Amino acid sequence: MKLLLTSVFGPYGVDDAYGRKENIMELFHNQVTREQGVFSLRINHQSGGLHLMAENVRIPTMVLDFPSQKRFRDEVKKGYDYIGISFIVPNFAKAKKMAEIIRHVSPKTKIILGGHGTSIGNIEKLIPCDHVCRGDGVKFLRQLFHEDVNAPVVHPMIYSSFNKHIVGVPLPRDSGVIMTGVGCSNGCRFCCTTHYFQKVYTPFFKTGREIYDVCARMEKELGITDFFVMDENFLKSEDRARELICELEKNGKNYTFNIFSSAETVTRMGIDFLLRLGVNFIWMGAESQKEVYEKNKGIDFKALIKELRDHGISVLASGILFLEHHDKETIHEDINFITGLDADLVQFMQLGPLPGTALYKDYEKQGRLRQDIPYEEWHGQHQIWFTHPHFSGEESATYLKNAFIRDYQLNGPSLLRIIDTAMRGVMATRGYKTGFMKLRHEEKVARAKFMYPLLNVLYRHAPDEHARQLAGEVREQYEAFFGKLSLSARLQSKALQVMILFEKLRSSLVFNNIRQPYTITASFRMTAEKAKKESWRKRMRQWVEARRQTIQWEIPLVPVNLVVTGILNGGIIKAAASYMGKMLR
Repeated sequence: MKLLLTSVFGPYGVDDAYGRKENIMELFHNQVTREQGVFSLRINHQSGGLHLMAENVRIPTMVLDFPSQKRFRDEVKKGYDYIGISFIVPNFAKAKKMAEIIRHVSPKTKIILGGHGTSIGNIEKLIPCDHVCRGDGVKFLRQLFHEDVNAPVVHPMIYSSFNKHIVGVPLPRDSGVIMTGVGCSNGCRFCCTTHYFQKVYTPFFKTGREIYDVCARMEKELGITDFFVMDENFLKSEDRARELICELEKNGKNYTFNIFSSAETVTRMGIDFLLRLGVNFIWMGAESQKEVYEKNKGIDFKALIKELRDHGISVLASGILFLEHHDKETIHEDINFITGLDADLVQFMQLGPLPGTALYKDYEKQGRLRQDIPYEEWHGQHQIWFTHPHFSGEESATYLKNAFIRDYQLNGPSLLRIIDTAMRGVMATRGYKTGFMKLRHEEKVARAKFMYPLLNVLYRHAPDEHARQLAGEVREQYEAFFGKLSLSARLQSKALQVMILFEKLRSSLVFNNIRQPYTITASFRMTAEKAKKESWRKRMRQWVEARRQTIQWEIPLVPVNLVVTGILNGGIIKAAASYMGKMLR
């Protein structure tokens, strides 16, 4: 038996029969830094859940992530016994098309539907399929294939992100993803995750020792020590987190973590705990100033975020627009509340009644769901798909965009805020001279020093005088601690000046400023000979896909890039060599 697990096909973020241009495949550029121009964080994240499921069944399995429709069709022709399609609600049309391709190309193949999109009512009748997976995918597949559902979960060795660019500079894969559990017990009425997993948290790893072992294995196999923890509220399992700290301190490992957490959990654990654990980033739901959810009762968000940033922990604060109490005056109160928290990053999402949630059921009963808006537009970054007494769909799109612009104008580029937070962390921990916390200080120094050359770019290309002043103040703090930039750092800064100019040209000339993710494949439990052949093919395919994307979007800009780089670096030949080096990397 053979199994294929796949995400939906591209291209992404374009208006066609299967999707919309606003639903791009970049988490940060889509819903966090979307109005920050060349300073937006451009990052793709692979579908870690597919790899986790593939790692934890016994049958030969292939993972296909971000395929083109042709690439998917070619894979289907290989004759899999089962194909699992993972999708969210806005990708309903893509999942349906993929199921139709399977039925046409390989009619004997069993189709499994999975992901949040399966919460759509009567999905079994809307998309051709044989099985529907809702909830824990590992458990579902083990039951389907008559395997031991209680066997320990083995974590795949995967990076958290790829295709990373900041101010036009391609960055290496330098962090891994750890999926410690699924679900959340908080039960917020709008949250599709908590309802998808029946308001229950299911840990894949129940002890801190197990999580530490995964980190140690990733360090050994991938050479990474920084991890993004995919867990709705990682610190909620307090004993597990404390045991993880004990393992880190016992083994002298300076691993760092980027986590999701509710404010009440962060407050309960305290800043010293977070520093010992090595938390560098927290994604936290502030949601609204007036509609206070249980997790946020009694929280002074502004003071909490200031304390976190003052100790070197970057914060992403998320807010919800078009809540029931919002009208054209009160919505600005919540926008000002979220942007006034002075977080490193701000996410604005529209209230979104998604299938399976309590909010959806309420709005369905009230007849507030708009029947004229297809699933492709249920992504929360354009117009609302329900009737609101104070906002039309067109107005909701405008208010959302202006909220992001407000954050950018008030607080400057998120990249600058992150660099500022890094320096604050250096100053807050400089008193640690011995023991494990000395390692934590050294990590914060290395992190801040790595970012130092970016400050000249942020100062020179600041979007306005306010941002330029902020960049100047932060640069003074860096100079006071580190001194002037070293020769190598000055050269890096000059190179960044060139790259940001190229990025400005690229983003202005490329339609919708799209960066398409390249296709990622991974095989599990192949025979030795087949695995060797597949490994070679996989490396070649992914290299070609990466180059294809670069050629598709950047070749038209080669003449411009050569001229600009040549002027700044003193010669067309040197510029050509620089560009080819970038292409080869």
